[in-house]
Amino acid sequence: MAVKTFKPTTPSRRGTVMSDYSDLTPGTKPEKSLMTDLRKHGGRNTRGKVTVRHQGGGVKQAYRIIDFKRDKFGVPARVATIEYDPNRSARIALLHYADGEKRYIIAPFGVHVDDVLMSGPQAEARVGNAMPLANVPIGSQIHNIELRPGKGAQIVRSAGGSAQLLAKEGDYATIRLPSGEMRLVLQTCMATLGQVGNLDHGNVKLGKAGSKIHRGVRPTVRGSAMSPRDHPHGGGEGRSPVGMPGPRTPWGKPALGHKTRNNKRTDRMIVRRREKKKR
Repeated sequence: MAVKTFKPTTPSRRGTVMSDYSDLTPGTKPEKSLMTDLRKHGGRNTRGKVTVRHQGGGVKQAYRIIDFKRDKFGVPARVATIEYDPNRSARIALLHYADGEKRYIIAPFGVHVDDVLMSGPQAEARVGNAMPLANVPIGSQIHNIELRPGKGAQIVRSAGGSAQLLAKEGDYATIRLPSGEMRLVLQTCMATLGQVGNLDHGNVKLGKAGSKIHRGVRPTVRGSAMSPRDHPHGGGEGRSPVGMPGPRTPWGKPALGHKTRNNKRTDRMIVRRREKKKR
């Protein structure tokens, strides 16, 4: 993938940096048998109350059913197309299996049309093939990693993402995640070799507020621009500081850097916490 810029004919065009979609297979349409309706709720629950802010509107989309399990072992599959998916940052690849079945997967970097992929313990250790962590060579880049055997990939699925397999000991393998966190994962869990494609996704700049609206993201209002009854940061003459120990959410809870993890059951799986962001 590469990005393209535009002549500054308007203020929005001046700052826009978009994908040129040169990595997609030209003249293709999504596989209808692998698409389903995607209902939008505008961040509202069954009672119509907004429970997730800043959601609503956006262009109508269809959901592509992705094979995160890669459980079709021992059957070779040819990469038919590389396609755009509006529901994720990564590209998706349509696989045509030798027995006639079709499935979508997350497209790894370096996989092209007509490549042959396979999954299972007997698969060759090369980019795009999926296998249990027990069969992955130490030091390899991996993505689409399961946390529970058979549940399907849950982590390292976004554009450009990759983890590294560091060690194997007993029933567990140690992997380093993109955040810098090191954790243990059962060696029976599946993972795909290589890095997720669409590496330049982080260089994209939408350029205008309308592009965000088209993606179903509504505007965000600063708390300091509100009144005291609407937000803890509100009120005061002119621009005022927060005036309390640390920034707060609209409901008075600590925000911006406050740790919210509360999963003692899996604490023992984390070997090293993720690295702090450099500000």
